[in-house]
Amino acid sequence: MLASDTKLLPAVGFLTVVEHPEHGFFGGFLVLNAMARPLEFHCTAPVRPNRAQEILYGTTLRPFLIGEHIGNALVQKAKTKIQLICTDLEPAIAVRNVNSTPVILLCSNSEEGESSTPVPRALRVDERHPEVPATSRPLVRFQLGTHEVAIPDAYEADRTAVEKCFKVCDGTLDLTEPFERIREAIEEAQKSAR
Repeated sequence: MLASDTKLLPAVGFLTVVEHPEHGFFGGFLVLNAMARPLEFHCTAPVRPNRAQEILYGTTLRPFLIGEHIGNALVQKAKTKIQLICTDLEPAIAVRNVNSTPVILLCSNSEEGESSTPVPRALRVDERHPEVPATSRPLVRFQLGTHEVAIPDAYEADRTAVEKCFKVCDGTLDLTEPFERIREAIEEAQKSAR
């Protein structure tokens, strides 16, 4: 494939957030082409809500902080036109509330004939804070290749665009692996900042 041909392929953004107990939340956004090659990477400085924000935002804090604040800031930095955003954190799908790009939540990865297994999460928000719902919107789950994904039901019309993008990627784009790249890149950025 010629370099000029790769520009015609869709770009997919992968968004995740890592929580450091001392410093707060670090967001990472990796944009890949359909061949899983990096086009851009952005990460945030640590973001830590203060006690007043925790009180005032209540159960809406995590979707706001992770999706609308951190996620949207990262997506806005991207210079590449992104056709799809994939996340492994339920609160991050709130980025769709402030951005027109379709967003999918990676729920699980299943091989033919095997039962679904949960995807490792960079931040297991629901397990750490089971009393706080990750999102207030119901999700619509569906199969995308070997991956189970979900979109907010308010944006169910995005499903067509998501499936089209994945089909153009020939279904070969691994939706789980890029999150490990992001976590490692955030870790490296933290080391170099010390």
